[in-house]
Amino acid sequence: MQIKRAMVMAAGKGTRMRPLTDTVPKPLVPFMGRTLIDHVLDRLEEAGIEEVIVNTHHFADMLESHVLKRRAPRIVISDERERLLDTGGGAKKALPLLGDDPILTFNSDSVWVEGWGSNLRRLMNGFDPERMDALLMIADACRTIGYVGRGDFHMDPLGRLTRRGSAETVPYMFAGVQIIKPALFADGPDGAFSTNRIWDRLIERGTLFGQRMSGIWMHVGTPQDLADAETFLRDL
Repeated sequence: MQIKRAMVMAAGKGTRMRPLTDTVPKPLVPFMGRTLIDHVLDRLEEAGIEEVIVNTHHFADMLESHVLKRRAPRIVISDERERLLDTGGGAKKALPLLGDDPILTFNSDSVWVEGWGSNLRRLMNGFDPERMDALLMIADACRTIGYVGRGDFHMDPLGRLTRRGSAETVPYMFAGVQIIKPALFADGPDGAFSTNRIWDRLIERGTLFGQRMSGIWMHVGTPQDLADAETFLRDL
């Protein structure tokens, strides 16, 4: 699947990353000498993405000024200064910018060490629009840095995803990147809502799929997570 457009989810307040986010938006927090969002945009550029929509809210002027300096990929801003809309609401607001074809969405704090090849290119090669409405990049919960949780999904042999039960621990977790058909967001409510609402509907249809990533995914939700990830990388 030839995908040329992506959306980076960069509008959150980064509350758990305080005090680092008291003066900068979370996407501009430094990680291994570069901002978190530049790690994301570098991966998108390498994967052949030509245009990236970046939504902004917290310290919006600072974030816009930074990303608009890039030559590639081409950056388009979706302004959420007036109201923070969460991932689903943010994508719905950006629909006029996203076009009709499947897009990548990428959380601005999703970082990883590649295994074999490019995870983004493998994800794009794995997306089948005839069978799938969304394809999520999935990490093995036991092979992450900084993640302490019970996982997100079961995945069957064909890659279809279902939620874990409230009392279960499951082996797979969402790694912050997906390919999804933008039109799905149009059916969401007005205002703020999570992409989880869309996923639940796709699970009922049997059209939410996952693809296991290679390498090591790093959860960088807090300053300690960030420090742990940097220590891990320096020790490689």
